[in-house]
Amino acid sequence: MSRAGRCPRVNSRGVWGILLALLLAASAIQVAAYSCHEVRAAFQVRQVGPLHRVPETPGTDVDLLVCKHQGPSCCTRKMEESYQFAVRRETLHNIYLYSYELKHLIARHSDAFQDMFQYLLSFSQGHLSSLLEGTYTPLSRQALPHGNKLFSSLSLHLRGANVSVETTVQHFFNNLFPLVYTRLINPGMVSGMAADTEMTDCLRMIRQDVNPFGPHPAVMAKELSEAMSVGRQLGLFLEEGLEVLNATEHVSLTKDCLKGLVKMVYCSHCRGLTLIKPCVGYCLNVMRGCLASISELDQPWRRYTNLLEQLTNAMVGHHSLELALLGVRGHVNEALLHAQLHGPLITATVDKVCGLTTRAPTGTQPTGPEVTTPSGSSTTPLPSAAPFKPLPEQWLGQLAHLRSSPPLKPSKNNKHSLRTLSRDFLMYLQRYKSFYSALPEMLCEGENVVDDATCWSGDEVVESYTGRVVGNGLHAQRQNPEVKVRSANPSLADVKERLETFNQETQEKFPNLGQMEAWEELGSGETEGSTADCDDEDGCQASGGGQDTTLHTKGSSEVGSLGPELNVPKQNPAKAPSVRVVGGSPSNFWPGPCSLALLFVALCSQWTLF
Repeated sequence: MSRAGRCPRVNSRGVWGILLALLLAASAIQVAAYSCHEVRAAFQVRQVGPLHRVPETPGTDVDLLVCKHQGPSCCTRKMEESYQFAVRRETLHNIYLYSYELKHLIARHSDAFQDMFQYLLSFSQGHLSSLLEGTYTPLSRQALPHGNKLFSSLSLHLRGANVSVETTVQHFFNNLFPLVYTRLINPGMVSGMAADTEMTDCLRMIRQDVNPFGPHPAVMAKELSEAMSVGRQLGLFLEEGLEVLNATEHVSLTKDCLKGLVKMVYCSHCRGLTLIKPCVGYCLNVMRGCLASISELDQPWRRYTNLLEQLTNAMVGHHSLELALLGVRGHVNEALLHAQLHGPLITATVDKVCGLTTRAPTGTQPTGPEVTTPSGSSTTPLPSAAPFKPLPEQWLGQLAHLRSSPPLKPSKNNKHSLRTLSRDFLMYLQRYKSFYSALPEMLCEGENVVDDATCWSGDEVVESYTGRVVGNGLHAQRQNPEVKVRSANPSLADVKERLETFNQETQEKFPNLGQMEAWEELGSGETEGSTADCDDEDGCQASGGGQDTTLHTKGSSEVGSLGPELNVPKQNPAKAPSVRVVGGSPSNFWPGPCSLALLFVALCSQWTLF
């Protein structure tokens, strides 16, 4: 065969070899161009899992459960498992971030309210102590521990302990009665009863029957109980809110939810699309499906915030806790005055039951209140009235100065009152009434999603999401195309039921809660007992021993009965010459009626001369 006949055969084989080599090279170049480098970088930056689980190049025969698609993939079964752990961690972390501010708001104000309660208790306790030490010195040393115990029990009640306010107040006055009887009404019996516990126990037991303090213990117990029950319920309410938020933060996500989250967040990575974001409507469907049980808390949470607002308004408005606590000093003072004014009647009644006056030391006898006139230092005991007869009217006027004083206000150093604290709390609370219905939207906003021309739909890159966007709650998830919701989360169902029960019990306990006036409706002017800034010399501190608060002037003129058979008429005494109880501090000097008359005549004479 000639040379010319062999050349075409050789050239034919060479062409086919060249073409095959070019095809293999082009395939290699294409595979090399579609590498998993960006997927490995995202896997490492987001701390999804061990980096060795990410392949260097895409695989074509990978058996995936969630991120299925045609073509090569940078994902493996192990990566899908890591993605499920990652989306669970990231979702719960995002829920925590959005609930942190609300949780911090409730926790911070819960502590602030308790601190304010303790401040008011301490403030009121200090003024009660100053009253006992300055005005009722003979019994102050023995009475102060009972006063401390009273406020300790009230503090426990506000913190949620099972302590009855009515019982606490009654015990306080039961323990106070023996001291008042032996040191104020019958001071000569002090030495005879120093070690006689039987007599002391008898006086304690018959105190409520003898009723030596008139209506003041009952009025004080009622005011404290009404105001403090609201403050106590507010503290319990805040604790309940924290428990609900804790349950929300630690919610368990179902397998269907985790698959939907992986498909939304990470399945695009399997195709090398690490920068694409989910569509907004697609994200809402996934999040509303995952948080369907959480969204069921929306209605009871709205009711909870409404009741919380009403409790706060009631505490500082109609049933002001500040006024009730500041009024303790006035009620105790009125009770002690009532006992002194009715000393002979009380002595006669007690003597029939306990026979204490027969055991008094020889040469002593019960006496009435001791009066000191401004012009002299000598004291003369008032004549004792006959038993079971109304008291002389002059007695009611001789101690009247103890019922009036400058208004009792906290010091201007206390810049934050219960009212301003409550106003700030309610202002912030308004933002979170729809927290549980808005949580899916909050998780699907910002940099997590896009609503532009291109976004991730779970299967591919699209111009816009065309699926149906469902609403919140379990019922709406029946039409959810992205996440299957089979049943309610058991733990969140229990939280919902508990919150609804708590709301219902509060409503039953305070049936008129919504009708109580808020503080804005009480007037804008400053009233007695307000916490506005002022100087101590204006009467804000009221630290004098003989001064008394005028926050409860209505009860100050009431004189109750000393039992079923002792009926004493009510009196409304006018101003009288200043006096003091034995051991009390001197009161301010006021000119008598004669001096005032002479001054008036002198002024008239000067006017006539002009």
